[in-house]
Amino acid sequence: MRMPRNARAIAAAVAVALLVAAPFGLKPYGIYLLSLWAVMTIAAIGLNLTLGYAGQISLAQAAFVGIGAYTAALLTTQGWPLWSAFLLATGLCLVVGWLLGYPALRVQHHYLAFVTLSFATLVFLMLRNEEWLTKGVYGISGIPRPTLLGWSTKAPLDFYFFCLGVLALVSAAAWWLIRSPWGRAFTALRENPIRADSLGVDTRRYTLMAFAIGSALGGIAGVMYAPLVQFIEPTAFALNLSLNLLLMVMVGGSGYFLGPFLGAAVSVLLPEWLRFSEGLYLILYAMFVMILMAFCPSGLLGLAERLRKPSR
Repeated sequence: MRMPRNARAIAAAVAVALLVAAPFGLKPYGIYLLSLWAVMTIAAIGLNLTLGYAGQISLAQAAFVGIGAYTAALLTTQGWPLWSAFLLATGLCLVVGWLLGYPALRVQHHYLAFVTLSFATLVFLMLRNEEWLTKGVYGISGIPRPTLLGWSTKAPLDFYFFCLGVLALVSAAAWWLIRSPWGRAFTALRENPIRADSLGVDTRRYTLMAFAIGSALGGIAGVMYAPLVQFIEPTAFALNLSLNLLLMVMVGGSGYFLGPFLGAAVSVLLPEWLRFSEGLYLILYAMFVMILMAFCPSGLLGLAERLRKPSR
């Protein structure tokens, strides 16, 4: 049983109104968390396209966030505008993601996870060791926030709305893609690649496209992350971030359009809401995720859909 179209439109309008109004009652750290949620949602949307819709597991999303972040940091600290970083990072991640998709043509499941993990490790080592380019463990500081048509985003509130605007554009593009023939081909690839191939779907091409588009969105998230934190160093893009992004997709609901939004909220905001428990908040957060995955592997949206279905 699907939600009526009018109800979905009302729910979307209420969600947008809440996102616009929420930061006005928050302190700078609260606004920062909302901005971080928007940035991580963009990265999770990319992973959801690769994993949730095309069925190709990847542990390399943090690497593409790192590529985007370092591209933005290196360019903007040299006086280049942020839009140039968007173009270069998106193009670079698109090409690298396409190349990374080639192993997916030969291996699947946990073998593919190890291949993408190896790539993520390689990128992390390059960010840490190539000091001539990335400054290594010393990181890059003083990353400026952009000024768009005279509008400065230096203030936390202004930058949050900038992040929200980019998230809206990415979400609209992802919505269109999922409902296009490409999106249907991704779903066919996930459900039964052999049958999809027999029906004329170019599984090779769509596998590469799934990696390329998902990686490009990771790069876009990285370009937003750099001016948000204004200091980046390699540890921020280690395996932990890839696992966290994977957790966002799985907890929210892999293969659901709103899954990354909900999963990022759980991953970014829930630990902060549980800080009242002091030292126990990470334990409570871990227990919540373990119980959810044990009893509902399809995530929170899968659980909601199961509860909404009438009992037979």
